[in-house]
Amino acid sequence: MTTTQQPLSKSLLLLMAVTTGLVVANNYYNQPMLGLMADSFGVSEFEISNVPMLTQIGYAIGLLLIVPLGDMLKRKKLILIDFVLIILSLLFAAYSTTPFQLKCASFMIGLTSVVPQIMVPMAAQLSTDEKRGAAIGTVMTGMFIGILGSRTVSGFVGAYLGWHEMFLIAAGIMLVLFIVLARYLPEIYPDFKGTYTQLITSIVVQFKENPKLRLAGFRGALDFACFSIFWTTLVFLLAEPPFKMGSDIAGAIGLVGIAGALIASVVGKLSDKMSKNKIIIIGIVIVLISWVILGFSKESLIGIILGAFILDIGVQSVHISNQTIIFEGNPVARNRINTVYMVMYFTGGALGTFIGGYIWHFFKWDGIAVTGIVLSVLIWIVHVMGNKIMRKNTVITKENLQGDPELCSPANNIQ
Repeated sequence: MTTTQQPLSKSLLLLMAVTTGLVVANNYYNQPMLGLMADSFGVSEFEISNVPMLTQIGYAIGLLLIVPLGDMLKRKKLILIDFVLIILSLLFAAYSTTPFQLKCASFMIGLTSVVPQIMVPMAAQLSTDEKRGAAIGTVMTGMFIGILGSRTVSGFVGAYLGWHEMFLIAAGIMLVLFIVLARYLPEIYPDFKGTYTQLITSIVVQFKENPKLRLAGFRGALDFACFSIFWTTLVFLLAEPPFKMGSDIAGAIGLVGIAGALIASVVGKLSDKMSKNKIIIIGIVIVLISWVILGFSKESLIGIILGAFILDIGVQSVHISNQTIIFEGNPVARNRINTVYMVMYFTGGALGTFIGGYIWHFFKWDGIAVTGIVLSVLIWIVHVMGNKIMRKNTVITKENLQGDPELCSPANNIQ
């Protein structure tokens, strides 16, 4: 493996965390401004609610088609080229004059804003084994602050300047970040020597042959669905009585989420020292509790704030533990491993957004809360059953090896 000699210093790790946060924010600026967008185009909330879904679908496709290139191309060069495409996509959104144009631009923003998922395996690769969880946690803290802080920023900018202007500001931020990364980001050279087709095919192989990755992916998909269904429909809840609040207040609740996001670095450090499965179980219970609180808070702003804070802690605990698990070993394929996981993760997020739009349209907040509780229980079922199946298969594999002297040779021993 060939990399630069630059170590993962605190300043470099901070730059990667900031980059992750600012880029991923592009995917979430639209959520607090959905009401403003609907009004400006003269369409219903239901008709505009699929804008964030298209962004997340674009993100999932970008993860599948772009992120694996981090194993094949020079990492810094790939990131800088992608930044140019991000800027063009944001400008497309800023100058959209019809819902169709905005939806196309939203898809392109998601498709191109995948740099965070190149940064995460990059941090894992540059860090030492004993500090890998902490490094991933730091970068993920930046990511979650970006996701949640973007709602606060866009809520205020949308309310006082307009949603078009928010995307113009975002394009300017990306331009400044492009210049900084061009100067300070180290280059990491690829390990994969095959073709692009072979690279994409190997992603399927990773999914088929890595049970821990599959389990983490399904767990993460349901986890992010819980997260997305809340933040997509919150703006609609707050726009109705008794709240009657605008995008600025809906976005301000993101500040509560940012406070919860700071737990990410703590979870990352804990995952280096204690059982990741225990952290996941605790995270799932926290997510479930948050949805119970939110279910009783459709007329309580304090309850919504508390539920949002707890929800973010639980979601991050599951997600960071998932990523720490999948990055253990096999450094050559970390971008492809991350691709499998994040495609499943954001597909779950898109599904949560899609379901949220329909549930809100027909059942309002009571339906949203029940859906969140059901999804939380499903995460627990997937986690428990998945681990049970893996343990059973491990026992069967060891028994088969013990029955075959040739397979029991040191070269084939599985521990």
